[in-house]
Amino acid sequence: MSTAAAPQPDTRTRLLDAALHVIRAQGYSATTVDDICGAAELTKGAFFHHFKSKEDLAVSAAAHFSDMAERLFAAAPFHALADPLDRALGYIDLRSAILAGPLPEFTCLLGTMVQEAYDTRPAIRQACDTYISVHAAGVAKDIAAAKALYAPEAPWSAESLAFYTQAVLQGAFVLAKAKGGPDVARECVAHLRRYFEFLFQRPTSKEETSP
Repeated sequence: MSTAAAPQPDTRTRLLDAALHVIRAQGYSATTVDDICGAAELTKGAFFHHFKSKEDLAVSAAAHFSDMAERLFAAAPFHALADPLDRALGYIDLRSAILAGPLPEFTCLLGTMVQEAYDTRPAIRQACDTYISVHAAGVAKDIAAAKALYAPEAPWSAESLAFYTQAVLQGAFVLAKAKGGPDVARECVAHLRRYFEFLFQRPTSKEETSP
């Protein structure tokens, strides 16, 4: 059995990982370069070797967060389900399951930053919009397939429902912060799941076999 230690993240990745935690805990405005360097256990010289400013780091951190999130969701078992509605519900169930632990570990970096910086830091707003939209587009694929199967005449679009899922999740994160814990967020996600079930009205086995 190999006893080699796991490879350590490079300096840039350590700074990005630190930014994910510190900004989600303190907010973008309250976070300083010193805070991020302290959390990463690196010098300011190391910081400015990789990033021009805190804003430059934030834009890169948005991409880093998005990459981590997409890897998590891409590996989820619900993708193997045959029914697209089951996949959409599996996505919601996973979002509920990861609402655990300290708030900075499950809240969204993108939502945290864009709420503060949307009108003062255009580059951060654009980055957050890009990665939230990319994630929503992935969710919309299963919604579109489920809509074609169970609600083809419904007047809403798969894209709009996918954005609605993100609106519920971001609001749930805000409430979790206000209440100091994840319970209220789980309740919001449970309502989201019930809303999906209402929208699609999947027939029961008896209805499927009726003449």
